[in-house]
Amino acid sequence: MTPSRTTRLERGRNALGPALELVHTGRAPTRAVLTAELGVTRATAGAVAAELEALGLITVDSRPGGAAGAQGRPSHRLAVDAGGPVVLAAQVHADGFRAALVGLGGRIVATAPGCQDVPADPGHVLAAVVEAGAGLLAESGRRCVGAGLAVPSAVAEPEGTALNPLHLAWPVGAPVRELFREAVRDAGILPGTPGSPSAPGSPGAPGGPAVFAGNDVNLAALAEHRHGAGRGARDLLVVATGHRGVGGALVLDGRLHTGSSGLALEVGHLTVNPDGRPCHCGNRGCLDVEADPLAFVTAAGRDPGPEVSLLQRSRDLLRTEYGDPAVRSAAHLLVARLGLGLAGLVNILNPDRIVLGGLYQDLLKADPERLRAVVAERSLWGRSGSVPVLECALDHNSLVGAAELAWQPVLDDPLGTLAG
Repeated sequence: MTPSRTTRLERGRNALGPALELVHTGRAPTRAVLTAELGVTRATAGAVAAELEALGLITVDSRPGGAAGAQGRPSHRLAVDAGGPVVLAAQVHADGFRAALVGLGGRIVATAPGCQDVPADPGHVLAAVVEAGAGLLAESGRRCVGAGLAVPSAVAEPEGTALNPLHLAWPVGAPVRELFREAVRDAGILPGTPGSPSAPGSPGAPGGPAVFAGNDVNLAALAEHRHGAGRGARDLLVVATGHRGVGGALVLDGRLHTGSSGLALEVGHLTVNPDGRPCHCGNRGCLDVEADPLAFVTAAGRDPGPEVSLLQRSRDLLRTEYGDPAVRSAAHLLVARLGLGLAGLVNILNPDRIVLGGLYQDLLKADPERLRAVVAERSLWGRSGSVPVLECALDHNSLVGAAELAWQPVLDDPLGTLAG
């Protein structure tokens, strides 16, 4: 083989991962765009697309219909393969769990919710969510190439431990990633794990299966940046409140910012009311206790009732009873507290976009200009240049983000992880 031929082959193989990521995130819908984005020849781009198609990851439409009046032959259309492999995504929250199969492009193929009281033994619920995922895989007949888990806690790296699962009865420092890995191994749903066929070079090879865990809001931010309301943002701030508490995440230059050990952006512990409620962290008046669903329901004068219904009850109040003066007053109070917290983050981080999730999406819908006005009034950068404040665009974005973790080895090296 001539040196030039070898060089072209190496260049093409090295381009497989970047090419797959471009198609995965929707940034290369055609072969012409792929060629330009990769900076390669048309022949190399064509070979790369053909290799990804042979791996069952994308489809190439070589005869697409052109737009009316368009000149010349339209470029080959590229898309993720809707029938291709999937990853198992799992999420645990205050009122149970959800398992899902997620394909490339952030597309959820199937889901299985499990609503229950989350036990104090994290291994028990992680085994249950993996069992639900294994059931989905058995029904679908799809190949699984990795697994990712989202938990409502900071996850310390490199240990993969949940440091502060405040709204679960789990022990501090629970080894969630290892427990999740064990459950996945025991279920035999990845290549090379018990009960499944071994494949050299696969995620189940001796280096260990492609099993990951992360904070739920961090993963929601990753998903929104790649597939949702954060697409195209350079510095994306995501703040969300789910069933309990408040979380935040930051994506910088396309990468999730997790700090030196995975614990960055614990925005729930920003003080927004110095004389407010005691917080789990030892402080008072944090966003975590002053601007979550429990705080909203209480401020609206409603009985909190069963904790598991707090998020849905809060959303229902905003959607159906916003005309009630008590509900409107509670919403204004939460907007003021949230706006104060966001303004502080804008002053420090100077993001080019803010995306809100959970209950905050509904607050933004109920009175979109009020929250934006508070952020602009309280922040230097908000006054000097408008910072867009948007709702999350994805359903189950933490699940999609957990899937992104599991897909990353494939995006980095499609041939090495899937061929064999």
